[in-house]
Amino acid sequence: LQVDLWQPSSPFHIVEGTVTDVRVPRNASRSLLPYLQQANIPYTILISDLQKAIENQTGQRSYRNRRSLSGYNYEAYHSLEEIQDWMDHLNKTHSDLVHMFSVGESYEGRPLFVLKLGKRSRPYKKAVWIDCGIHAREWIGPAFCQWFVKEALQTYQTDPAMRKMLTQLYFYIMPVFNVDGYHFSWTNDRFWRKTRSKNTRFRCHGVDANRNWKVKWCDEGASLHPCDDTYCGPFPESEPEVKAVAHFLRKHRKQIKAYLSFHAYAQMLLYPYSYKYATIPNFSCVELAAYNAVNALQSAYGIRYRYGPASTTLYVSSGSSMDWAYKNGIPYAFAFELRDTGHFGFLLPETLIKPTCTETMLAVKNITLHLLKKCH
Repeated sequence: LQVDLWQPSSPFHIVEGTVTDVRVPRNASRSLLPYLQQANIPYTILISDLQKAIENQTGQRSYRNRRSLSGYNYEAYHSLEEIQDWMDHLNKTHSDLVHMFSVGESYEGRPLFVLKLGKRSRPYKKAVWIDCGIHAREWIGPAFCQWFVKEALQTYQTDPAMRKMLTQLYFYIMPVFNVDGYHFSWTNDRFWRKTRSKNTRFRCHGVDANRNWKVKWCDEGASLHPCDDTYCGPFPESEPEVKAVAHFLRKHRKQIKAYLSFHAYAQMLLYPYSYKYATIPNFSCVELAAYNAVNALQSAYGIRYRYGPASTTLYVSSGSSMDWAYKNGIPYAFAFELRDTGHFGFLLPETLIKPTCTETMLAVKNITLHLLKKCH
């Protein structure tokens, strides 16, 4: 029985007592449910008609004012084309604070755009890297990246904390890391996760861009099979997207003090290590930053996030971008797993974009200001 694992991402992580979210084809539920009953496995149906839920989310897009950027809707999900038009627009209209550039090209030849955000106040400034959308179906990620930029530009004049952040730091923001996969999740398969590179032998597309980094590559929590969701790729940095970002981060490793990656879903704030059960050298600093960030986040709507090392808080996974960033000298490396905990899963409704981004913003500002306070 072929099922799509939503949580956890790989069958290796399922042990007794694990809560598991799966998506099954309509006809398969007839055989799955009796099986679960026989095996005494309690289950809940979270979304009974997934196709309908998808159509509800993307159906009302036609009448939306899509082209005008002054009235850009930050409480909606946007296609890759819309996001790139938006970046281009900001680059033209906010040239004092925004500079758009490309770090390379995707497998299908799309540019990998990054926004450099901050006041050009001095020649050398520390920087924070933020990426969203490593996994294509996690749409709330790119929505947050856009929200962060909007907040920065809108509150820069009025909020002393934001002014301090943009004066003392640069932010490198990559709203869509996995551009090919994200585009594919809009056009073909809403629940696509990987990149879109071709595997000639297996006729399966894609590599998990968060298992393709050169840190304990293709060990536990990653799959060697090209058709699996957690396929690590033929070799580390085989994916042009990963290679391009890794190259950029290596080149700027002295400047970049924090690496933040946004995923969904689980409501967690994770830090290294992901690939092993061990304590990082600057644990006390990072742990304190995470504790404060999670409390700041909770202060908005009472949403609780679990936090801790990824290996013990979520599961062991090798070849992740967060571990790689940390191993390459970036002292603060975090991965956010945004809302929710499974009720909507990857289909987080657009009505929840604003609260999710508002609370996450508090956490990110908290981490950033912690960074400026000097605890290494």
